[in-house]
Order: sequence, then C-alpha cells, then structure tokens
Amino acid sequence: MTRRPRVVVLDYGSGNVHSAAKALERAGAEVEVTADRGAALEADGLLVPGVGAFQAVADRLRAVRGDEIIDRRLAGGRHVLGICVGMQVLFEHGVERGNDTEGLGEWPGVVSELPAPVLPHMGWNTVRPDEGSVLFEGIADERFYFVHSFAAQSWTLDVSPPFPRPRLTWAEHGAPFLAAVENGPLSATQFHPEKSAEAGIRLLSNWIRSLG
Repeated sequence: MTRRPRVVVLDYGSGNVHSAAKALERAGAEVEVTADRGAALEADGLLVPGVGAFQAVADRLRAVRGDEIIDRRLAGGRHVLGICVGMQVLFEHGVERGNDTEGLGEWPGVVSELPAPVLPHMGWNTVRPDEGSVLFEGIADERFYFVHSFAAQSWTLDVSPPFPRPRLTWAEHGAPFLAAVENGPLSATQFHPEKSAEAGIRLLSNWIRSLG
C-alpha cells in the first residue's frame, strides 16, 4: 500500500487550520495540526495558513519560531505551502493602514492594498496560471475563492539558471495581483484552496503529489 504523504498544518493561532487540515485529508495527505518544531521540520510538506492582519500573522508565526522552521525546510529543499496571509507574510514587507510590517523575507516585494472600488475582494475569481504550473495542472480554467484586501501586485525576484524560473499565477481585482507563486520548494496561494470546492481539493492534491 502506498504511504500517504505526511503534511503538518502549522498551528500558530491562525483561524482556518482545521478546514485546511480536512481539505488536505480529502486531497490525499496524512495530516497533523501542530506547532511542534520537530514534526513541522520532519513532515513531507508544511502548510502555513493565515487569516487576519499581516502584522498579527507575522508576529504569531515568529512567536512559535515559524520563520525559522520555514527557513530550515527551504534550505533542505523541503516543501512549504502558504495560504492567504500565509502567502503575504513570505514577502519582505506588508503595508496596512499606513503600518509597515517586516515580513519573513523569503521573497522581495511589498504586500499592499488593492486599488479596487470594492474591498475586500471576496468571492470566486478566475486566475491566469503560468505555463508549466504544477499546482494548476488540469484546473487552469477553474475559479477559486478569495477573501482579502491586500496582495502582492508585482514580482521582482530575478532567478538565473541552474535554478528553475518561478511560476507566477495572476488574478485581477482593481489591478493585477499574484494569485499564486511556485518557487522551488516554496509555493503559496492568495486564495483559499480549502474554500474552493473541488478545484481547491485538486490543487492541494497536485501539491501533495509534488512532495515526492
């Protein structure tokens, strides 16, 4: 019998850990919800959820040494997936209501408010996946569920061979913004796969298969 990949959902006080865990189980993973450092480092995959303000999520992650866990995993080529604010905090800075907060700095760039007449951007939206995307294999034309007012609206990381080119997926609400990034072992989605019905489960299944 084939072993199900083991995924830890990092439990640092963010609100959607259990819905994310249930979605991962449906997608084919063996799931543990914990902030235990050893379990988070040893798992085949680590999922970092995020709901709320950039600063609160960044502070709570650092409180459980989540920043160190993510760094250690990536240094060893071990997969990490961020969701919603769990994606946003991977960038260098987040600017909310005039408050500039230092992110985890895995990617350069700033997360800022979308220039849209209606915020939050809440509901279903289409995305434009990059060619060669693993996450969106077979689901490029599906819609995904977003709940956010802030996003990364540009990509500045310059990657040269032999490192693979990041796969960038865009969506639009007032302006183009990054809906997902696939950058080596580090991937993230601005939308919520766990709230995106069957398309979200298939995306998580694609990620789980990539854990290898």
